[in-house]
Amino acid sequence: MGFTFFEYVASRLGLKLWLQAAAPCSDNTGWRDSDSDGTRAIMSHQGFKSRVSMEEQDLYDIKNEAAEFYRVNRVPEEIERALNELFFHKPEDVHGYLANHFTNLCAPPRISRLKGREVYDARGQLAIEAEVFCIVCNQEKSVSSAAISSHFGPKETSLDWKAKCEERADHVITAAHWINEPLNNMLKGQNPCDQSDVDHILSNFFMARYLEEKDIQNRAKEEESKKSNTAEKSFPPAEPPEPVLPGSLAIGSVSLAVAKTGAKTQGIPLYKYVAALKKIEVPTQFHIPVSLVTLLSCGKTSPGKLSLLEEVILIPKSGQRVKQRLLNALNCELFQQIVTMTLELQKEMMRIVNASTKAGATQAVLCDSGVLAVNYERPEQPLDLITEACTNVGLSLGTEIHLAVHCAASELMDYSKGKYEIATGVLKSPDELVDLYQTLISKYPVVVALIDPFRREDIDQWEKLSNAIGNSCSLLSDITYKSKAPPLPGVRGHILKHIHETTISDLICITSEHQGSVLMGTTYSEPCSDDSLSDIAVGLGLDYVKLGGLRSAETMTKFNRLISIEEELAQQGILVCEEKHPPPLFTKKPQRQSATAESAPSDTAC
Repeated sequence: MGFTFFEYVASRLGLKLWLQAAAPCSDNTGWRDSDSDGTRAIMSHQGFKSRVSMEEQDLYDIKNEAAEFYRVNRVPEEIERALNELFFHKPEDVHGYLANHFTNLCAPPRISRLKGREVYDARGQLAIEAEVFCIVCNQEKSVSSAAISSHFGPKETSLDWKAKCEERADHVITAAHWINEPLNNMLKGQNPCDQSDVDHILSNFFMARYLEEKDIQNRAKEEESKKSNTAEKSFPPAEPPEPVLPGSLAIGSVSLAVAKTGAKTQGIPLYKYVAALKKIEVPTQFHIPVSLVTLLSCGKTSPGKLSLLEEVILIPKSGQRVKQRLLNALNCELFQQIVTMTLELQKEMMRIVNASTKAGATQAVLCDSGVLAVNYERPEQPLDLITEACTNVGLSLGTEIHLAVHCAASELMDYSKGKYEIATGVLKSPDELVDLYQTLISKYPVVVALIDPFRREDIDQWEKLSNAIGNSCSLLSDITYKSKAPPLPGVRGHILKHIHETTISDLICITSEHQGSVLMGTTYSEPCSDDSLSDIAVGLGLDYVKLGGLRSAETMTKFNRLISIEEELAQQGILVCEEKHPPPLFTKKPQRQSATAESAPSDTAC
């Protein structure tokens, strides 16, 4: 026809502009009505030609400028391609089809700003929420957010509750300041899909603050050492606790919020996005981690004297889908889940405890974390309780379910005596504790894992215990802050927590280094009322994930998300059910200690 699509559009544009500019008269005389009185203004023929010439030149320049703009941005080609595809597909929603076509051509989103705000988690504790805003299709939009609760190590008691509340408030307020000012300025303009770059910026920012705090603490220690001359202890001194910097919550929450933004930008679930970050591309198959559930607690904050069993954790039979685990033992319908079994077991334990409780005595309380805290004095008692409850509901311990015990021994050391206070007034030396664990595992073979049975400093005892029970029970240690530390002798698996300054890149790095032997633990610093932990565990390819107690709203949110992921993967035909080996939990050969020096918290980054 002699005209390209672009020339046609340009000519139509030029015609419209010309008509607007020339404004011809209705009678073609050169006269124009100016008012209601019919007064006419006379314009000379030469003046009219001059005006027309100038307007023609202006329109010509505009048309050339428009043509160049369209050419550079390939507008005619894309419009022509869109119209051709539109005609070929003939969709019912024509404009929706065109909208989707051009949305796919949009520039990638860029972070425009961050917003940090104070929120409350499901337990009524202050938390920080990071919200990510991006420029999408030339408009600023709130894309995603993540909320992280605060965690300060050992659980606070009622005696220091007020002080802890004030400390938590300071942490959250500082975190909000970090997000709204320095981090907001640093991440503005960043591509939310560049997770590694974003986390590198976050980690560098945190490390600068960490070094400042460490320098202050070192100066304070030097002054104290000049004033005191402490006698040498007969047992290894404690490692200095890692400082929890006020504001560190900002790092973990922003990293998670950016990851969720990247996943949403690419239109894929968070677990696939995390998997792609770890393996460069999205895997073709996924497996669901075995869900570990906390049954009861006999730790320092429990009502009884016993402190050694911080958590007793149920390990369901592996190799089955989440919805099918342990159902045969209860004669339940297929749609019922492990949740039903665990709640039934807890209900039976509560009934047994109440039946044996004297009037007016407190034997068990339900914590806000959804865990049953029991009033006991000896470590055998909670294990006997679980054994009896399983027998009553028809569960076979050691076949259908196993147990793990989280000892949290580092919190039990009485440094004035050099012994662990496993119960009120009951002290055990590290070697005596080895004997106690041996006796427990011998009597209760259903216990297939001990988590943090000693302090990291008691290296000899880790090795002794591993040599004694390593064939039937795995030893696990928390590496959240010690991922680069020398491996403890006899350790088969590790606990990893998403806490404070831990970024998504940190989690990917650590799980890559400890492939196949990492247990994802839940903490008070989980995303509150957020199901991201389930996505992260699946995306990282973990074998196990601990979701906490089932009577907690936060836990149920995560558990439902895990089930949703499983159903989604099954529908897509990319779910694999991995048959795990029998106890111990991990077949990996126990690690031996190396001479590598331990490093700072920042070593979690690869």
